[in-house]
Order: sequence, then C-alpha cells, then structure tokens
Amino acid sequence: MQKLKKMFSDTRQTENNAKNKVKSHIPFRLNLLFFVIFGLFVALIVQLGYLQIINGDSLQAKITASSVRKIETSTPRGMIYDATGKVLVTNNPNPAITFTRGLNMTAEDLLELAEELVTLIAIEIDENLTQRDLKDTWLARKENLEAARDRASKEALAENEYQAIVDQVTDEEIAFDDQALKVATVFKRLNSAQELTTIFVKNQNVTDQELAIIAERSSDLPGISTGMDWTREVVEENSSLQSIIGKVSTEQQGLPADEVEAYLAKGYARNDRVGTSFLEKQYESVLQGTKAQQEIAINYSGGIEAITETYPGEKGDNLVLSINAEFQQKVDEILQKNYQKLIDDGFADYSPGAYVVAINPKTGGVLALSGYYHEVGSKEIQEDAIGIYKKAFVPGSVVKAATLTAGWNNGVLNGNEELYDQPIRLKGSNPKASIFNPDGRGNRWIDARKSLEISSNSYMIQIALRLLGIEYDGSEIYVPSVPEQKEAYEKLRKAMAEYGMGAVTGIDLPGEEIGIQTAVKYLSDANYDGGKLLDLAFGQFDTYTPIQLAQYVATIANDGVRLQPHLVQAIYANDEEGKLGQLKESLQPIALNEVDLTAAELAIIQDGFRDVVTGTDANTTGTMLQNSKMEISAKTGTAEMTVTDNGKLLDVENLNAVSYAPTSDPEIALAVVIPQLRGEKRGYPNLTITKEIMDVYYDMFMNKAE
Repeated sequence: MQKLKKMFSDTRQTENNAKNKVKSHIPFRLNLLFFVIFGLFVALIVQLGYLQIINGDSLQAKITASSVRKIETSTPRGMIYDATGKVLVTNNPNPAITFTRGLNMTAEDLLELAEELVTLIAIEIDENLTQRDLKDTWLARKENLEAARDRASKEALAENEYQAIVDQVTDEEIAFDDQALKVATVFKRLNSAQELTTIFVKNQNVTDQELAIIAERSSDLPGISTGMDWTREVVEENSSLQSIIGKVSTEQQGLPADEVEAYLAKGYARNDRVGTSFLEKQYESVLQGTKAQQEIAINYSGGIEAITETYPGEKGDNLVLSINAEFQQKVDEILQKNYQKLIDDGFADYSPGAYVVAINPKTGGVLALSGYYHEVGSKEIQEDAIGIYKKAFVPGSVVKAATLTAGWNNGVLNGNEELYDQPIRLKGSNPKASIFNPDGRGNRWIDARKSLEISSNSYMIQIALRLLGIEYDGSEIYVPSVPEQKEAYEKLRKAMAEYGMGAVTGIDLPGEEIGIQTAVKYLSDANYDGGKLLDLAFGQFDTYTPIQLAQYVATIANDGVRLQPHLVQAIYANDEEGKLGQLKESLQPIALNEVDLTAAELAIIQDGFRDVVTGTDANTTGTMLQNSKMEISAKTGTAEMTVTDNGKLLDVENLNAVSYAPTSDPEIALAVVIPQLRGEKRGYPNLTITKEIMDVYYDMFMNKAE
C-alpha cells in the first residue's frame, strides 16, 4: 500500500515536473517572437525614414517622371516682308480643336471618341478617305475585328495578321452613310496621332459655339481640348511671288518623306509643318519658331489628367526681301502685257515662256523677277517666276563679252585688236557669218569694242579659231576633230563661268539649274558637231538660265566682280505684337570671284555695251533704248532655233537682252529672255520690255531722289 502511494506520488511529481518544463518554454518562445517582430518594425521604420529623408527627392522625381510627360508643340512661322516692310507672307490665326493621344488608347477608344465628337461639332467629310481608311474604321470595333479574323485563313494570319484581317472586310460592311463617313474622317485624324502628341481635329471654320461645347465637355472627351492654329497666306496682291516664296506642309503632310530622318535628327516631330519649296524651304531654320513646351499629367491607366504649358515658345524670325513689291508688280505687268500681245498676234505660238530678272549690281540683291509659262497652242499664260533659275535657253549674242574675255585670258586677242569681219567658210558646211554681213558684201575691219556694238559673229568665231590655233585668212578651212577641240572648249567655258554662265550663281533658292553645257565626250564628228565650238563663241550652243544672264551683266556693271544674287537682305526678330522687331542679321554682299581682266579690257567691254545703245553705226543693235529716261548700257542677243510641228521643222528665234543703268553709276542690271518667237513683224520686244522696266525704275527710285 505504502509502495503504491509512493508510486502514485512519484508519478504525479513527474507529471508536474513535465508540466512545469512545458510552461517554462512558452514565455521564451513568445518573447523571441515578440523580439523578432519588434526588430522587423524597427527595420521598417528605419527604411521608411531613409527613403523619406535621404532619398525623398530622388524618389519623388521618379514618381513624377512616370506620371508627368513633357511634350513640344509648334509655333507660328516667321513672316516675309518686302524691302519697304510691306507684308508678303503672313500667318492667319485660327481657333482649333485639338487632340493629345494618351497612353494605352485603343482603336476602339478612338472610335468611340470620334463618334462622340461628330455629334458635337460640324465635320466635313474628308474627300481623300481611302477604302483602307474605311476598313480601319470598321475594324476599330472589337467584335468586327474578331469577325473578320475568323474569316481569314491561318496561313494568311501567320504571314501578315492585320493585312489578312483587312482583306476580309467586305464592300457592304464599309458602305458608310454620311454620318459614318464623318466618323471615319475624325477617326483617321485621331488614329494618326502618336502617343502624347497633339494633332488638330478641326482647325478651320471652328465656331464659338463649338469651342464652348468642347470646353464644357472636355472632362468627358479624353485628350480633346481647344487651342489656336495658323494658316500660311501669301498676301493676294503679291501673288506673283507665290511660286518663289514656296509652300509649307500641312500638319497631315508633316515632314517630307525623303527628308524625315534629317529633320528628326534636328528635333522635329513627324507632323511638324516645314517649308517644302523655294524660300520657305531655303530659310526653314530661320522661319521655324521655337517650340512651346507642355507638361501632361498621366493617370494610372494612361489617361491624360491635365495639360499645363510651361513655355509658350517663340514665333520664327522674319525675312525682309530685297524686292520692292510695288516695283515687282509693275515688272509683272510689263512682261505680262508684252508677252500676251506676242501670243495674241501669233508671234509666240511656239514660245514656252518669257522671263525677266533685275539685280542690284552693287549688292547682288534681286530687285524683281518675273516669268510666264506658255503652253504651245494655247492663248493663255501662267505665272512661272521659278523659271528664272530653273529653265535655261540658248542666249545668243548677249554672251560676247565673255568670248572677248576668253581671247584676252588665253593670249589670242590683244586689247582692242582689229579683225576682219567676213564670213567664215568651213569645208563641208555652210559659212558662218555676222547677221549684217551674211554673204561677204559687208566685209570690214572692226575692233573688239565695235564687235559688241554691231554684234559681230565673225569676230567671235575668229577668237574661237585662234583658241584652236587657227588664224583665219578668208579661205575655206577644216576645223580640228571634236576630240582635239576639248582644250578650246574648256578655255571658252571657263571665261563664261567667270561671269556666272554655266555655273551656279548661288541664288538663295534650292535646286538651282545651270543649263546645258554638253561635254565634249558626247560630241562627235559623225554627228556634225565639229562647228559647235564656233557656235558657242557667239552664244548659239550652250544654254543658260535668266538668273545667270542677269549675274553676267551685273558683273560687267560691277567692274568685273561677280556677286552672289540673293532675295533675302535681312533677318529680323519679332516685336511684342509678332511683327518686325530688331535687326538680327543684315546679309552682306558676297563676292564669288573677280573676272580676270585688266582695267583696259574691262573698259572695252563697258564702252562696247554703251555703244550698243548710243552708237551711230548703221548696224548698232540697241538704239531703241536711246530715248530711255536714263542712260542704258546693253547687249542684245538673237539665237536661231528650230521647232517641230507635225513633223515639219520651223525656224524660230530667241530674243534676249542684258542691260544695266545708269551707265555712269549702275543701280540695276536686267536680263530679258523671250525664247522661240516667229514672224518678221514682231519687232524687238526684248528691247521694249527692257526700256519700260528701266523707265519704271527711274520713276520710282531715281526721279524721286533727284
């Protein structure tokens, strides 16, 4: 019994000890757990403090970067003014409705937005909507997309998934009514916007009511806002200059396809409007404004919360031309009137156009330029001012000063040397002679100065023969074969180029043409080209542009210094109203070269040009200019040409003239080019136009000064 009690007692003692051991472990584990949790809280608090205090600014910047994006938008271009400060090209401001595409916007989002917009604003159907545009609009609806996908074969989907889907859309499915076409018009515009770029939904004929509706509903129209746009406009009364001023792309056209990469490298956006031709393109970097900057707040789903302007941008700088708009208009009227009369009277049936260029010989500034294109068989003419540097014609005798220069430069002509004007007889060819002495009955000795006054072809041909090593003695001769003439060609053309003929003049317009100067390697005796060098000597072979001829005569007027012609004479900043502000740059004359002439040789040329007008010889060519309001020096040119009409060759003539005035102190150099005229009774319209323009210049600029 005692043993049983003891055993029972021992057992209970053992159980109690075991319980006590268990109890002693529980507080320890809890304490350890609490300690670990406490440590984690401390670490978390320390980390939060570190992030807030030490890295707070950096983290805030990262958060801002992910929720606020910066974009740039274009500003109006600079304006273009004439020499007196009269506006030629301006920007007309237009109220506009804009769209800035948010992140993650789907085609269906854009479609729903387009459907809403056409109920709020008037939309004109885009006449250029294509079948693909309509299909894209129809497929923007998700169920339509899936339906078309189900029709496509697996092979087609694997090759080009979306195109395969597009191909499944039927004509019936895109047989849109007018309302649907308006939706397609807006959808096309919205869909053209890249993420976070702004485009115009409507920028013409936006009414105040439409602006108010958009402003009121802007929170329901993601990315839609109101703003301002501008339209480039050439002032109507100066429209004759429009072709030279050039064009600016629309927002839809954006950057020219062949120059996209170059523009993007300069920081342009694909939908930026840029100059695409002539002055607008040549001075793009000046006329393009500094872009406005905006910050776009993006919400967590990629939608646009707000747009804030941070920098308003600046309008582009302004160009001031060397052209006086009033003088330009009068030059246009003179050329148009006289050329239209030639057409009406039947003398210009085969003429492709007429062109005039006036230059200040002391600065190179273009004073006026005018051109009219004529289609053979038509009685109408069209403005074609760009023809003055894009189209080239055979010049005739106007170039003879350059032939004299070639003779002097190469030691085959001695000062005012006398040569015997006589027909040049070539074996196997018709004689080449001066117009006033076709058969030799008017043979006479003339010097270099007189050769200009009476326009001696024989004198110039003999210079060319001397370049070939031939001293003409009146007998019938052979000329060397064409390959042996190469050096003579080079010498003659080098002299022409010193005056700008056959060379780049440097006019500040893109894509200048230099005419045709056929290389010797393309000529041959088999094609009867042996006498072409002699033709070149009196202006009957190579072709030159009107601006080249103007530079040529301006160089003579400027004592042999060839200046680069330019249309822009200054660049101005903007005043507070966006008009002409302070002068930023005045474009100074640029001397390209000086013709290799002695003072005596230059005097022979200048005296010869004066004698063309004031001379008393029976064959003096420019006496029609004698009764002008100021003394004019000039050189006429007639180039004999042929045209084909129904397989029949017809003789035509290019009537040209170059001149400068006043002779003693030149202010204006002028080139007049009228190609391919017919009829003996046509008169001398080249000289008529020259006189009328010179008289207008005197009345406008010199008579007032006196």
